[in-house]
Amino acid sequence: MIKGLQGSNGVQVSGVYSTGVPSLHNPNDSFNGVLRINSNDIQYYTNGSWINLPVSYAMVQLDQETLDVISWAKTQRTMAMNRLTLAQHNPALMQALEKLKKAEDNFELLAKFVENDIDKKELLDGS
Repeated sequence: MIKGLQGSNGVQVSGVYSTGVPSLHNPNDSFNGVLRINSNDIQYYTNGSWINLPVSYAMVQLDQETLDVISWAKTQRTMAMNRLTLAQHNPALMQALEKLKKAEDNFELLAKFVENDIDKKELLDGS
């Protein structure tokens, strides 16, 4: 039996949570409070009869931001696969794709230098 669910980092949990616990105190019946599974139900015995425990159903799903990121990633993957397929059939597109990759690599390299310069400047300004 799941006692509780919590979402975090892209996962959300919603649903009705039952907190009702039946009163099982009856000193005259030692069978009171016994639990059993009957088909898909969990039941407890009280005052001469079997009662279904209250249940609730939780929904666990990804939050909207995570769904948006997955959708964006799928779009990027499809675009990259389409570019590669086209480039494999056209030498001019393959050359352009290689130049694009080289430009992206150069951008990343230059960005590292800029980040280092910014970090050094912040260190100097902070001292």
